[in-house]
Amino acid sequence: MGDKKMNYKQIIARLTGFSTPIFGVSWNPPETDIAIAQRVIAFLEDRRVFYNPYDMEVEYQCISSILETRKFLTETIGGLSDKSELSSHLRAIRAACREFVDTMGEPGHPRRGRNFHGPFEVEFFQALGRLRATAGIHIGAIAVMYGLSVEGSLAEILPPAAKEKDDA
Repeated sequence: MGDKKMNYKQIIARLTGFSTPIFGVSWNPPETDIAIAQRVIAFLEDRRVFYNPYDMEVEYQCISSILETRKFLTETIGGLSDKSELSSHLRAIRAACREFVDTMGEPGHPRRGRNFHGPFEVEFFQALGRLRATAGIHIGAIAVMYGLSVEGSLAEILPPAAKEKDDA
């Protein structure tokens, strides 16, 4: 776990049913967007909330990490051109982060009746799973669009490879 590296050509096969330009084939992005996309993926590769095993997660730490991620994404989006293809994917990841925090509540202001030091709850795992699934799709699209690799455990949240149908 964590040693895996997937380049954008490997990720393409995982994005079935998701329309995105492919780096170097149908689209050549501006160099500044490539640098920003690299910075975003590097940032997310260091955010354990996106890939740690569920039983290792602590609710209030996850929420704090997601709040930091939202701030980073907002600042990054603010530096992009209105025409940037990257912006829509970052906004989608940010929206998934916002949904997670809305579901779980913020540290110090949890939803009524929540105990952030108590046992894990199904609601937490479901919210975390939705966040990871949404982020994985958009991280995969970013990697394909900008010709980037996704390293380490972050690659684990990319959509699974499509299985071939049995003709038998």
